[in-house]
Amino acid sequence: MGTGLTGPASADAVLRLAAAATDADGVAPLNEQSVLAVRHGTDGCRHHWLGEGEQLLAYAVVDAEGSGELCVHPAHRRRGLGRRLLDAVLDDVPSVALWAHGDLPGAQGLARAAGLRVTRELWQMARDLDPAADAPAVEELAGVEVRTFAVGQDEEAWVALNGTAFADHPEQGRLTVADLRQRQAEPWFDPSLLWLAHEPGRPDALLASMWVKPDGEDAEIYALGVAPQAQGRGLGGHLTALALAEMRRRGFRRTTLYVEGENTAAIRTYRRAGYDRSSLDVQYAR
Repeated sequence: MGTGLTGPASADAVLRLAAAATDADGVAPLNEQSVLAVRHGTDGCRHHWLGEGEQLLAYAVVDAEGSGELCVHPAHRRRGLGRRLLDAVLDDVPSVALWAHGDLPGAQGLARAAGLRVTRELWQMARDLDPAADAPAVEELAGVEVRTFAVGQDEEAWVALNGTAFADHPEQGRLTVADLRQRQAEPWFDPSLLWLAHEPGRPDALLASMWVKPDGEDAEIYALGVAPQAQGRGLGGHLTALALAEMRRRGFRRTTLYVEGENTAAIRTYRRAGYDRSSLDVQYAR
């Protein structure tokens, strides 16, 4: 047992373990933030692991806010390794809230055995797209102009908008300019799929943003945020319609998004746009 990205728990080894778990379970055990923390050694993250010699058997990460993830290599399950690692994490960070992506039976059993309960739900919603179908025309929204993100110009303004739009969100609302630039360096980043809505004639007066993440034939609504003072102006629905039209134009086959299970207003918006729940992530804590 060890801590840090040391010994058998090198960054490459952790990512290989996560890939093996993804192949076995059909769902990734680590979210994007954790993968970036492993790749870049993000400050404030705590890493725990179990290994045999040079082989990494199980791994867990907890971020600075106390949100964590844990996974065991598929070839080494049913040996009590998950519980051993979970106990070590709970000893280190008693208030940790651990994600179970897909809420698989193994994760449910481990949580029950440790006396953890569900404290948060995150829905994945999805809908199919027909690239051959003509996308409905997206009408302009009165009193609003829309442009795409300008790299090297809009970073600070977007982070400020995102922070106000997601002020109550545990992860999204705390993104920094450095976090944004990490994502800009990822191969999937496309600034033409990041739209900014602003006051007419005032391109720096941002009201809302829509960010789409391409992934093969899928396109994820990665972040849709509306400034509090711009709520109720139809910006969320307008930007969603604009993004869906562009996804069809580019030939994507399916679109996905994540939304808090308790965010009933957003869920209604997405259901109206044709989305249904496709999977569920939950957080377990004491």
